Amino acid sequence: MFSRTGDPSWARVGIANLVTVGRLVLAAVLFVLLSLPLELRYLAGFVVFVLASGSDWVDGFLARQFGQTSVLGRVLDPFVDKVLICGTLIFLSAEPVFRHRPELFQPWMVVVVLSRELLVTALRGLAEERGYDFSAQPAGKLKMVVQSVACGAALFYLAWPMSLASPNGKAASPWLEFLLIASVWLMLFITIYSGVGYVIKIARLWRNLGGEAEV
Repeated sequence: MFSRTGDPSWARVGIANLVTVGRLVLAAVLFVLLSLPLELRYLAGFVVFVLASGSDWVDGFLARQFGQTSVLGRVLDPFVDKVLICGTLIFLSAEPVFRHRPELFQPWMVVVVLSRELLVTALRGLAEERGYDFSAQPAGKLKMVVQSVACGAALFYLAWPMSLASPNGKAASPWLEFLLIASVWLMLFITIYSGVGYVIKIARLWRNLGGEAEV
């Protein structure tokens, strides 16, 4: 529990990293809930998702507040974000409610998001392996916010008692319908836009190096 310096083991890991690990646990709980044939699984999933996505801001705040930024945090935090968002999108794309709605959570949309995440992860590893800065850009941070809104809106939509998921088949409230559709397409736009931004960034890096780095 304690190191030789007397610090507890959790202090060496960092409070921010512990919050990040907690977000990973919440993601696992969310996926289990969405897999169970429970009547309130969407409502419970919405609550868990809000807690998990909200903790992303908390761990960043704690890391800056206590000066606990670390290599582990830089790797762990985006990894957990990708697990939470991509996992949720996969479950949503499999929902029968969205299957016949081409404007909402189709499998090809999930492919776009996954492709962007894999590409940026590969580019970041390539750049940082050579000691170059490849920190998150504003568009990348905005992407996470928009993706969280889209996923949260979808879970709330499914939990809404008057949604298309209900037995009576009545439509959800117009504002919720609008929020869901708008956030999904904004998510796709900012996902592609931020991905292109990272590609341009690393292309400029290689060009400024005179092409001396092997790709």
